[in-house]
Amino acid sequence: MSDTRQQIRAHVQANAGIHFNELVRSSEFAPGQIQYHIRRLIDADDLVREERYGQTHYYTPQYDKWERGALALFRRETAREIVVYLIEHDPSRPAAVADELGIARSTLEYHLDHLVECEIVDKRYDERNRVTLSLADPERTAPLLSEVTPTVPDRLVDRFTRLVDGLLESGHDAR
Repeated sequence: MSDTRQQIRAHVQANAGIHFNELVRSSEFAPGQIQYHIRRLIDADDLVREERYGQTHYYTPQYDKWERGALALFRRETAREIVVYLIEHDPSRPAAVADELGIARSTLEYHLDHLVECEIVDKRYDERNRVTLSLADPERTAPLLSEVTPTVPDRLVDRFTRLVDGLLESGHDAR
């Protein structure tokens, strides 16, 4: 394996779930070089590539499908904050989560849809159709959460989305 390829694999291993643009930003290699070596690493089963929510993420093979989905979501600041809140306040009502995190309900629901789809969060309805949120597998979730920190660009995109959702929701409430 070439030195460049080893460096790219080591970087992906240290940053599980990294997406292509972040890999380019954080490395010394040109995008074309990275694409070439990533293809070779995938062909050799040294990397796994997955499309998640509009981005291509890369992992080393030791992560299973559930872990790969969780790691991709934990790179999103808001999804990560929801999970941290549920670790500390499990179970919770959606209104409490949205209020505590200062996000619009639509933003919460967007991220919850993905967290539920990836079986990270359980959404339960009681006999009066009230929703309760809890972590599906807290023993697996908490340690995996510590492996990822959202990057500055990821956080900026998330904050912009929160701002727009908040403005849209407050404009809707004013009617």
